[in-house]
Amino acid sequence: QVQPVESGGGSVQVGGSLRLSCPTSGYMYRITCMGWFRQAPGKEREAVATVSTSSGTTYYRDSVKGRFTISQDNGKNSLFLQMNSLKPEDTGMYYCASTRDVCSDYVRERMLAGDIGVWGPGTQVTVSS
Repeated sequence: QVQPVESGGGSVQVGGSLRLSCPTSGYMYRITCMGWFRQAPGKEREAVATVSTSSGTTYYRDSVKGRFTISQDNGKNSLFLQMNSLKPEDTGMYYCASTRDVCSDYVRERMLAGDIGVWGPGTQVTVSS
């Protein structure tokens, strides 16, 4: 199965910034909902931010609101996650995922459960103090 491949991860200090990228074409037809998910060591995977590709409606988990911005560049066929004011608790493997379902809490849960969606292999983000 063709996957999106994330890029842009790395190691930064507290307060630093990173920008993650993910392609939006070449692996799924009619993507409706795309997003970024993360998994910290010893913790469950969680949704960080999603965007409805047609309406542009965004979702952010509370802990990243005001610090992270999800965006899509249709001209470059890319999805981005701009992460500012990074904290140690932001450390984890970050995944890009897409589905043909409309973004909602239920769809995010199904994506996390592995029922729907196409996932990338992930990119590591490490924030050190």
